[in-house]
Amino acid sequence: MQMSYCHRHNLVDPGSADAERPFGIRVTLPASDTFRTVIGDDWERLHWYATESERDKAFDAMARRHGYYRKTDAPAQVLEKIDR
Repeated sequence: MQMSYCHRHNLVDPGSADAERPFGIRVTLPASDTFRTVIGDDWERLHWYATESERDKAFDAMARRHGYYRKTDAPAQVLEKIDR
């Protein structure tokens, strides 16, 4: 069964959907984050990349404080580089 890629916001380019992606980033929340009561203590999001340099570039972008945060916002996430 082939997945439809009709929406531009899909994270995976259909031309490389079957490519090997051994380098990843695990995103979790700190143990003290109260948002865990809403989404669960075991919540995590995994992002996979074909090369280590792609992963490292994405990691740096994810770790950076984005311009759309208010000055008083303190976004909490734990980023971890992982390999398969």
